[in-house]
Amino acid sequence: MSLFPLIQEMTKMLENLDRWIDKGVEHATAKKFDPDTLLISRLAPDQYPLTRQVQAACDAAKFAAARAAGKEAPKHPDTEASIAELKGRIGSVVTYLKTFTEKDFADAEARTVPLSFMPGKGMKGGIYVREMALPNFFFHVTTAYAILRHNGVGVGKIDYLGPIDLVDV
Repeated sequence: MSLFPLIQEMTKMLENLDRWIDKGVEHATAKKFDPDTLLISRLAPDQYPLTRQVQAACDAAKFAAARAAGKEAPKHPDTEASIAELKGRIGSVVTYLKTFTEKDFADAEARTVPLSFMPGKGMKGGIYVREMALPNFFFHVTTAYAILRHNGVGVGKIDYLGPIDLVDV
């Protein structure tokens, strides 16, 4: 199975996330509060706030692509302190993901991805993307969506799904 479509889906979901944040800004503006207040919002005291959820989603996507393709991922120091900076992070990762092609993942199934949190252990590239990176990515994207929704931002299922390709039947 090619990993390229999975990376394309992550790209699409980050673009959706960017639009959800725009809706968050519109909501805050309409309700007359500082949109950056949303950055510290969280669903539960022991969960990451919105800023960290977005950073983690971006990291999961860029590392999935880079590690599966045997490339070096761009560095992001996790210093975003405003909506504009967070959207810049998303944009940077989307731009990076769009540099990949199908050919970049030709050897991904055989490539071993070391796991930094388990010294001496790793996973094959395809398994890493499907069993670790993708679920982790969707966890953080979905949690970011839920934080915005919890704060009254008018996002719904169509916003979550984003553009879909339809055909006539």
